[in-house]
Amino acid sequence: MKYFLRKTIWLLFALIIALLINFILPRLMPGDPALVVVSQLEGADPEALDAIRTAFGVEMDRNIILQFFDYVRNIFRGDLGLSISHFPAPVWRVLSQALPWTIGLVGLATLISFVLGTLLGITVAWRRESKVSDVIISIFLFIRSFPFFWLALILVYFFAFENAWFPLGGGRDVAVRAENTWEFIRSVAYHGFLPGLTIAVSSLGFWLLTIRNNMINVLAEDYITVARAKGLSDSRIKYNYAARNAILPSVSGIAMALGFVVGGSLITEIVFSYPGVGFMLYEAVQQRDYPLLQAIFLFITIGVLFANFFADIAILALDPRVRDGDK
Repeated sequence: MKYFLRKTIWLLFALIIALLINFILPRLMPGDPALVVVSQLEGADPEALDAIRTAFGVEMDRNIILQFFDYVRNIFRGDLGLSISHFPAPVWRVLSQALPWTIGLVGLATLISFVLGTLLGITVAWRRESKVSDVIISIFLFIRSFPFFWLALILVYFFAFENAWFPLGGGRDVAVRAENTWEFIRSVAYHGFLPGLTIAVSSLGFWLLTIRNNMINVLAEDYITVARAKGLSDSRIKYNYAARNAILPSVSGIAMALGFVVGGSLITEIVFSYPGVGFMLYEAVQQRDYPLLQAIFLFITIGVLFANFFADIAILALDPRVRDGDK
């Protein structure tokens, strides 16, 4: 109970600090968002700058502390403001159009990468003296040695530009409507295959090497020797004793990865022109869209904090040592 209470208090404290930082950082960016709106709206009166600043909550002459309390109050009311780059659309509407694409693509690719990497890492560690294990490790060390966006560019060049087996970009065929369910799913999967493959392959080596190193350390423990001496089967030792303990550090890692899913994979989405949050974040920075930037950072922060919180709870359930120390 003490462990759970401590983690809950830390979560609330981190949320407050995150809200404060999320409020301050966009206001440190150079430029005036009101001028951006005036330049985008034909016939807008430049004398209306003060009214526009008030609408976006960036009044130059208003106390910054009062602005912060207004910002927090609006968040709890579900009001994320108006988007500057998509004016006059509300931020929640703009963000809701990109979130499903990112969560579907990056989230699924991350989970697939984690599962495959973990299973491969367990197998490679268990058979660490075989040549096949050495070859697998060498391949994924090579893949992790160069930036992942190179992989994205290579896939685009060979499979979309040279051979046209997959589309160069986008999230779906513009002629396909969401009402046509199966046709829509096929189009989304077709457009998302290359970016999903990029994310999965580029991160697969991390999970493989992480679980492999953890497994090797666990296999050297005394309780593994005792389990072998008791005559337990290899599969039981491999999964119930070794893998269960070796996977604990990876729980926090996958929690961080899933938390960052909300923010998308920025470079990958830019390379494939994928309509996700990462690409939207890039456009928001260019347009100095403070409300949209704050909303994206807020969702990323909340995703990471809650993912870590649930990871701590999962560790509490998986590791008896944590439960014993909590008494």
